[in-house]
Amino acid sequence: MNIVLFGGSGFLGSHVCDALSDAGHAVTLVDLRPSPWLRPDQRMATGDLLDEKLVDEVVSGADAVFNFAGIADIGEANSRPVDTARVNVLGNVIALEACRKAGVKRYVFASSLYVYGKSGGFYRCSKQSCELYIENYHAMHGLEYTILRYGSLYGPRADRRNAIHRFVAEALETGTITYYGSPEALREYIHVEDAALSTVEILRPEYANQNIVLTGNEPMRVGDLFRMIGEMLGRDLEIKFQNDPGSGHYQITPYAFMPKVGRKMTPHLSIDLGQGVLRVMEEVHRALHPDLPEAGGFYLDEKSFHDGK
Repeated sequence: MNIVLFGGSGFLGSHVCDALSDAGHAVTLVDLRPSPWLRPDQRMATGDLLDEKLVDEVVSGADAVFNFAGIADIGEANSRPVDTARVNVLGNVIALEACRKAGVKRYVFASSLYVYGKSGGFYRCSKQSCELYIENYHAMHGLEYTILRYGSLYGPRADRRNAIHRFVAEALETGTITYYGSPEALREYIHVEDAALSTVEILRPEYANQNIVLTGNEPMRVGDLFRMIGEMLGRDLEIKFQNDPGSGHYQITPYAFMPKVGRKMTPHLSIDLGQGVLRVMEEVHRALHPDLPEAGGFYLDEKSFHDGK
């Protein structure tokens, strides 16, 4: 299939592009900046989702369009409500309209578990609005869709807006992790590579016009996650739990009594949370110490490296 993915330079989008290419699809990435992970078998278009002419041009001839663009951080969305509405909601409508005019066969949208509840602030508002537009484009124009409500993602290519990446970076740099919430807060973490592989599967006919929940299968309390990170680093971490009711994050569950139903999908084979966190540690450590020599998978100080030990 010819596939266009908006937000292809981002954390999740870049991994989904790779998984689509590995599955044999012809992939075009669209983003504000060139992707540092662009492959030779992928095409790149640099531009803004709000540019209607550009969107019409790149969508023309596509079989499926993935919209993974927009403001995805709750704190950023709460501090930039107008931009969140403009980029997330209006950008989504521009993409939908381009798909309608081009006769696209499937529209795939990256949503969130936050649509199920009352937490998530303006980020939740934008995702709920987008889902309503998508469902109405299907009802009015017959545009098939799949809505993917992702859970707590982690893995390579993330930055400090990603929770586990930030926790690991703080632990490595300062020996302290600050968390706005309770140690009893529950999350079902899913490795971004597992999420990307599952995302490719939803192009099958049975996932048309479905709302799919994509999370991990290892529920974990954040307090236990912090203890695991400390054990893996071999140090006693100082954990600072802060009460911030305005953070917008849920504690135990994103669900509130609301009429939204989705089928849950978990990977058949998945990356173990401990192994996944270890890979995050390695990535963050390399970023913090880019000049540190490496041999046989071990990081060495300069003396050991030159002595061959």
